[in-house]
Amino acid sequence: MPNSKPWWNRDSHADRRPFLEGRGRIRDAVRGWFQAHGFTEVECGALQASPGNEAHLHGFRTDWVGENGDRRPLYLHTSPEFASKKLLAAGETKIFDYARVYRNGEAGPLHSSEFTMLEWYRAGEGYGVVMADCVELCRLALKEGRREVFEWRGLTCDPNPEPERLTVSEAFTRHAEIDLEPTLGDARALARAAQSIGVRTVAEDSWSDIFSRVLVERVEPRLGQGWLTLLCEYPADEAALARPLTRDPRYAERFELYACGVELANGFGELTDPVEQRRRFEAEMDVKQAAYGERYPLDEEFLAALEHMPPASGVALGFDRLVMLATGARRIADVLWTPPV
Repeated sequence: MPNSKPWWNRDSHADRRPFLEGRGRIRDAVRGWFQAHGFTEVECGALQASPGNEAHLHGFRTDWVGENGDRRPLYLHTSPEFASKKLLAAGETKIFDYARVYRNGEAGPLHSSEFTMLEWYRAGEGYGVVMADCVELCRLALKEGRREVFEWRGLTCDPNPEPERLTVSEAFTRHAEIDLEPTLGDARALARAAQSIGVRTVAEDSWSDIFSRVLVERVEPRLGQGWLTLLCEYPADEAALARPLTRDPRYAERFELYACGVELANGFGELTDPVEQRRRFEAEMDVKQAAYGERYPLDEEFLAALEHMPPASGVALGFDRLVMLATGARRIADVLWTPPV
């Protein structure tokens, strides 16, 4: 049941304050970790030409007004990714950002319309290196959270042992009893497989819709139990910003990090082909147009910058979720100093 008292009520604030103190310790320790590893902290602007081009992410729009009265639409970013990659094109090699980001329509124990995305990039490094970064940061967060294990809704996860590493195909076989590979790109085949395990589908579902439903309902809740899980090698169609695997381009260099069934981070070996990136963005916006009746503009400067961006890997980590699990908080609002309405 939601707390009926406002967050600024003295008793409510006193209850949350230990979590907020833990947030500060974790933030300082993580910043120190990046500085010790040679990263430069950057501050990407929140107002961008595009909020991002993922079909199911919703941005906040505003109008920019110039000194001569000219107007043009701008958006609050859903991630600092586009701006960060422009910095890589400009010559930066190891950067991180505690970015305030904004996603409309997101609320609940694990979601907030305004939150902190810890995002970092390594030029010239494979995505296995940033996977290892994630594990180290989880261990550091737990130490600063002053708890024995991560906890969420009765599940526990100790980030100190070696993490479990599963491909998406392995996870579907193990946790959903679905052989994913024969269904790639075939919505009817995946629908039959999903229905056989009791996952609801409708005739209008795309392959991606069914994939996401099985992942959320049957796979994700079983990940990160006891120890961290690195879920990797996503189907290429589910990794719009990731480069394809060299050995099998049907899959991509994308991974997600899980603890206690909660997704903490999403990382890529970054795609740097502007022609392919444009094609993928247009396809995502076609899906958005069909589902929601709108599409977002493409950031043409970002696409131009990709031609100059070096090979790189990067991660977006939900900092508030990490703090929640490391301090034992029950919901994301407990670790936000001033939760949004």
